[in-house]
Amino acid sequence: METEKVRLSKLMSEQGICSRREADSYIEQGLVFVDGERVSELGTKIFPTQKITLAKGAQVQQQARVTILMHKPMAYVSGQAEDGYQPAVTLINAASRFAGDKSPLRFSPSHLKGLAPAGRLDIDSTGLLVLTQDGRIAKLLIGDDSKIEKEYLVRVQGKLSEQGLKLLNHGLSLDGQPLRPAKVSWPNEDQLRFVLREGKKRQIRRMCELVGLRVVGLKRVRIGQIKLSDLPVGQWRYLGEHERF
Repeated sequence: METEKVRLSKLMSEQGICSRREADSYIEQGLVFVDGERVSELGTKIFPTQKITLAKGAQVQQQARVTILMHKPMAYVSGQAEDGYQPAVTLINAASRFAGDKSPLRFSPSHLKGLAPAGRLDIDSTGLLVLTQDGRIAKLLIGDDSKIEKEYLVRVQGKLSEQGLKLLNHGLSLDGQPLRPAKVSWPNEDQLRFVLREGKKRQIRRMCELVGLRVVGLKRVRIGQIKLSDLPVGQWRYLGEHERF
């Protein structure tokens, strides 16, 4: 018995070809083929076993999309402006580009069009923030089934018991939902190292509160294989052509 048909744009997203919004755009432009036949009608449904390919024009559009790595300062929000605070994207310009960026790309205002954060970083947190025009990268980092690790260095006040450390690693719940297992270690007296595979709102601060700690500083230093390294606060660089999360 053959499986049911599924919306083409949904399958394209699930297969990591592009985001659903990008899929709809490619379909409208006639840049999507199913089993070699062009599909240009939005809402088309196909069987999951059918082969989806993109025309060269769509591949060119994908290659032109940029991903930017920023060292977000405190007092900037990750996404939309709120409560008088500016979004981190307002810091991106030619002058604030990291001098050590090895990418051959020249900065263009077109690189800011549709550029969106792939994951949040709280207003009072610093560190690595990814902003991308590429729906594939956004899905990889923040999709429901994302397995990408995010590493943080967290300065805390308070005393942490052995049981508290165990709970930070596994056993806590937020918003009525159990958290995925984490990797939490205590490298020195006042700093914890967190490695998470999820990103609930203010997750680390809330986790620490549950075990009697107060966060006084939080910095994200790695997402997947990409490290913050020596990127200065308030500066940015392009994700390199051969870099992968």
